Amino acid sequence: MPQMAPISWLSLFFIFSVTFIMFSMMNFYSTTPQTPKSHLLQKQQSTPLIWKW
Repeated sequence: MPQMAPISWLSLFFIFSVTFIMFSMMNFYSTTPQTPKSHLLQKQQSTPLIWKW
């Protein structure tokens, strides 16, 4: 069985690396994060901080 040339290993490494990066980017950018509701934001900001020491 003939051995594989180093340039073939290098090209395979680049092909799989590019495929992996593209797959990861597609998974990352395919979903949009949920934005919090505005009334929940206002509720959290209006509560005063009460420190009990």
